[in-house]
Amino acid sequence: MLGTAPVIILFMKTLLTAERLWDGSRFLQTPFVVVENGVVVAMASRSERELPAGGQRIDLAGATLAPAFFDVHIHGAAGHDVMEATSEALNKVGRFLASRGTGQYLATTVTAGIDETLRSLEGLARLMETPREDGCARPIGIHLEGPFLSHIKRGVHPPEKLREPSIELFDRFFEAAGGHVKLMTLAPELPGANELARHACERGVRISMGHSNATAAETRKTIAAGATSATHTFNAMRALDQREPGILGVVLSEESLYAELICDGVHTAPEIVRLWWKAKGSERALLVTDAMSAAGMPNGEYRLGGFPVQVADGKAMSGGALAGSVLTLDRALSNFLTYTGAALEDGLGLLTRNPAAMTGLDVASLHEGCKANLVAVDTDGNLTASFVNGLQAATN
Repeated sequence: MLGTAPVIILFMKTLLTAERLWDGSRFLQTPFVVVENGVVVAMASRSERELPAGGQRIDLAGATLAPAFFDVHIHGAAGHDVMEATSEALNKVGRFLASRGTGQYLATTVTAGIDETLRSLEGLARLMETPREDGCARPIGIHLEGPFLSHIKRGVHPPEKLREPSIELFDRFFEAAGGHVKLMTLAPELPGANELARHACERGVRISMGHSNATAAETRKTIAAGATSATHTFNAMRALDQREPGILGVVLSEESLYAELICDGVHTAPEIVRLWWKAKGSERALLVTDAMSAAGMPNGEYRLGGFPVQVADGKAMSGGALAGSVLTLDRALSNFLTYTGAALEDGLGLLTRNPAAMTGLDVASLHEGCKANLVAVDTDGNLTASFVNGLQAATN
C-alpha cells in the first residue's frame, strides 16, 4: 500500500499545464506553471501568455492545480512514528505523505514520559534543521498533543503520564524542541491551563483546546487567554448539552475559533461533518488526519508513541478506544466534498489556507518564487498528481 519512491524529474525545467489553478484565494483558467530547481519561476494563463519553450512538459488534463496540503495534526505513517525522531522515520513518513499530496506537516507528539518526550523533541529539532530527502514532505513545526490533557477525555493517552499544566515543563519542552513548537493541545479545565496558554502564546505557540471535559465558561476563559483552535472537534470532548453546551458548544458557536476535524467516516459521521461545516464555514474549518504509523500500511499491530495499536478495516484501536487514524488528507478532501456538497475551492482551503492561517505559517499559496509544492486534483477532490520541491511523487 505504500507509495513508491518519488519520480525524480531529470529536466532542470518542467512545465505543468492543467484546466484550472487555485492559488490559495482565486482561480486561474488554463494555467501553466514553470518549475526550475524546485521553485515556481513563472505562472500564468495560456490565454494570456505563450507557453515557454524547452524543458519537460506534464499535461494534467482536466485537473485543478493547488498548493500542497498542510497537516497540523499527524503522528506518523508508513510504519513509523514521528517520535522515533530518526532520519529514516521522517524520510519514510515524508515520502508517503508526498505521495498523498501533503507537502508539509506539524510532527505531532503523543503523551509519553518526560524524558522520552524530551529526547523526541531534541531529535525532531535536529532533523528539522537539516535537509530532508528530495521529494519528501517535511515537518515545519511540532504539535504537542499532551501531556496537559484531561483524564476523563484522555482517549488513548496513558493516564499515568498526563500532567497538570506547568510553565516550567512547557519551557523544557520548548527549549528541547529548539523553539519549533508551533501548536499545543491543552484542556481548558485543568488548573493552571490559562496561565500556561498565555505564556505559550507569548512564545509564539498557538493553543488548541482538546481532550477536554471543560464547561462553556472554562472554555471561554482559555479563549480569552489566547486559544485559537480546537483539536479533532467532537472527539475526546464533553458532549453537547442544551443547558451546559460545554467546550463543544463554544467551539461550534465561537466565530473566531478554528476547529479541526478528522473526516474519515470513522471518527465523525457525515451528518456531523455537515453540522461542523455549517458552524465553522470556509474560513475557520480545518481538515486533519491524526494519522498514526499504520497509515499506508496493511492491517496489523503498530505503535502510537510508546503503546501498541491494532489496525483493521480502517480503524486504529487501543484498549477499545480509537487511537488516531489511517486517514490521508487527499481522502479527507474527497470525503468532505462527498459528505457536504461543498465547492472544490472550499475543500482545498480547509487543508491549505486555513491551517496556514491558524499557525501563522506561510505555506498556503502558489506564486512565483514559492517552493514547487503543489497538487493536482479532479472535480471530486481525488488526487491525480503531487509535487514536492518540484519532484513528482508516485500517487498509486
